[in-house]
Amino acid sequence: MRDAIFYQIFPDRFARSLSVPKSNHLDEWGSPPTYNGYQGGDLAGVAERLDYLRDLGVNAVYFTPVFQSASNHRYHTHDYEKVDPMLGGDAALRRLIDCAHARGMRVVLDGVFNHASRGFFQFHDILENGSDSAYLDWFNVSQFPLNAYHPDQPPNYQAWWNLPALPKFNIKCDAVREFLLSVAVRWIEFGIDGWRLDVANEIDDDGFWRAFRQRVRQANPDAYIVGEVWTDSEHWLQGDMWDAVMNYQFTRACVAYFIGDRVEKSELERTSLHPVGPKGAEAFAKSIQRLHGLYAPEVTAVMLNLLGSHDTARFVSLARGDFSALRLASLFQMTYPGAPSIYYGDEIGMQGGHDPANRGAFPWHKTDSWDVDLLRYFQRLTSLRTSRKALRRGSFRVLHAAGDVFAHARKLGDDVVVVIFNAGTSTQRLDLPVHDQAADGVELTDPWSHQGAQIDAGMIRGLELAPRSGTVLATRLNS
Repeated sequence: MRDAIFYQIFPDRFARSLSVPKSNHLDEWGSPPTYNGYQGGDLAGVAERLDYLRDLGVNAVYFTPVFQSASNHRYHTHDYEKVDPMLGGDAALRRLIDCAHARGMRVVLDGVFNHASRGFFQFHDILENGSDSAYLDWFNVSQFPLNAYHPDQPPNYQAWWNLPALPKFNIKCDAVREFLLSVAVRWIEFGIDGWRLDVANEIDDDGFWRAFRQRVRQANPDAYIVGEVWTDSEHWLQGDMWDAVMNYQFTRACVAYFIGDRVEKSELERTSLHPVGPKGAEAFAKSIQRLHGLYAPEVTAVMLNLLGSHDTARFVSLARGDFSALRLASLFQMTYPGAPSIYYGDEIGMQGGHDPANRGAFPWHKTDSWDVDLLRYFQRLTSLRTSRKALRRGSFRVLHAAGDVFAHARKLGDDVVVVIFNAGTSTQRLDLPVHDQAADGVELTDPWSHQGAQIDAGMIRGLELAPRSGTVLATRLNS
């Protein structure tokens, strides 16, 4: 995970393959996304685009759910043991995994183990047979008949956020626990490299998660287990349950500093990122240093650091179209400890507010709409992270935080990378202290412009920082 650069894909909207039969009633590819409509992306299409991801610098892919479901997002699982035929079925996942592994890429799937759907067989049996169902203990039912299709009335069974389409599993039932654990192992043995756990904190059962880790790690000792939690998550990250969480606390800090007062509040308020807290470099440093010290170093090093996902407006849309915010935040993301995660299409300038607008189709058919300069910038960032071991395994230290300017350093032996941000709208001039990161006389060089600066009396002197810019200075790598 220390070497991972992730790319998150919403399968219905990334790529379509001619090898996968299509339903007759699909929305046109690239049409405005809707809550219920399908645009026909599939896993074979992803396999055919892996070279694009490799060229972007990605070596790990996280997919939102792929199992059979009656929803375009597939969080309403019908069959946990079958890849959705619309995505190409099990054969398409087999092809994708094999093609990814051949390129040194890892594949992480979304495990929706908190709740199922009305179409899930055991719940459907209760719908059909009522109190005579053989599966009553799989769910928590309070009354019959089930009120599963009347949105104006609350369901009379436990459901996620009281949504009747999403009946919540009774995790105390031994049969449920064994079923979910066997599903987790089945797909690890099939060849996936890890699980992202949907609303994992809502399965309030530490024994289940300890058994989950044990069974998954028995099947693959290197498997990655990452939970979806939007708050501090020390409870689950003690080494006996999960490896990491989706680092929405990281996202929140980046929104506050890199977007600041320009944030689209109406979109922010639709997520658990709201409120983001104080703005400015000092507040950012405080947030990041708290987060960096919150977990054991082994956990911080493998956190999934994201700027956006299928559950948030895209970062640049939160910034009201200010691409400088995305560029700055992505530079920080690629130079901070933990695994950076790119939400599909951000690298070419895709925009979109909250669901469903943030789940648009990747515009393979409109390459003239791509922000090619932004794509090249992302490629530079991933190349920088890949080439500098200090960015993947080095120490982290804040060097400066005042006003609009923030600077940090990563260090591993003689490999030192200093990153300076000016999030303000005016030029800043700075003498930057490097503290114990490098000795006097050491020259630090911009890896792209090759302009250098020599450390003098523990300082990098005479830095001039353009408005809304980021600067990287690093020791020369031995050839």
